[in-house]
Amino acid sequence: MPELPEVETFVRGLTPAIRRTIASADVLDARLAVSAEDLVGARIAGIRRRGKYIEIDLGDDRSLVIHLRMSGRLRLECRECETRYTRMILRLDDGQCIYFVDPRRLGTADVREAGFELPLGLEPLDATFTTAALAELASQSRAPIKQLLLDQKKVAGIGNIYAAEALWRACIDPRRKANELSRAEIGRLHKAIVGVLGEAIAQLGTTLGTSVSDYHPTATETGSFQNRLAVYGREGEACERCGEEIERVIQAGRSTCLCPACQR
Repeated sequence: MPELPEVETFVRGLTPAIRRTIASADVLDARLAVSAEDLVGARIAGIRRRGKYIEIDLGDDRSLVIHLRMSGRLRLECRECETRYTRMILRLDDGQCIYFVDPRRLGTADVREAGFELPLGLEPLDATFTTAALAELASQSRAPIKQLLLDQKKVAGIGNIYAAEALWRACIDPRRKANELSRAEIGRLHKAIVGVLGEAIAQLGTTLGTSVSDYHPTATETGSFQNRLAVYGREGEACERCGEEIERVIQAGRSTCLCPACQR
């Protein structure tokens, strides 16, 4: 957390900063591999997401690349309670500021040459992410299908929440080996991945708590996709599709929720 929908929400919220110049910068955390001198004077030519990364095009053959990790956020607003957790501020020439807030201090930021390639897999919302492409990935892996979806070198941006939700929608047990899924099952899963990610973006992501470390898309809003979660975090509740009790299992050290009756 944040996963693809949350990162995409931050990127869309930064649109007003495009074509603005960074007038000054405060790098408040020495852990970040960037300095104010790297940034001041740069004109922001574009802001995009790649997997869970945010790339800010500095307009001079360089990019500021940020990974939010567990608790980071990048936006034009900062809540009062977030002030002490602000690690970097980019002050723009029109008076706006971009705040990098990160209570757990696990996020990263560094400046790289433009055109670099991140070691990431297919973007699940791009045209290249087809049923055939997902089938090819699955056919080459004996890993459990949920582990394949979480492998950022295979599919970029999907995390624990949306993998669990997509597999529930597709009626697939997350523990099944990827290469044992049928073409019909892969088709259902592809549709479920695209659908759940698109809906989550439309709902500004998933906010699971009220602490300063929990995801908030803006200083005044919360995401609302948590109200549509079918299995994630619902251990012991009834499956909304069949009524069976949702179970929680551990896969590769991480919790996975599923319906034992309709996910097979």
